[in-house]
Amino acid sequence: MKPQVLFNIIVVLLLSVGLTSCAAVGDIFEAGLWVGVIGIVLVVALVFWIFRKLFR
Repeated sequence: MKPQVLFNIIVVLLLSVGLTSCAAVGDIFEAGLWVGVIGIVLVVALVFWIFRKLFR
């Protein structure tokens, strides 16, 4: 696969994930501020835990 094609695929995937995550955050905050805060803290903790496991 050519590097340019691979780059284009990665850019499209990142944009689609980024745009859907914005919609997800909006839906979370519609459900309530504390639900959103707890959800974001859990996601950040999960990402932190995964990075610790990967780079140990």
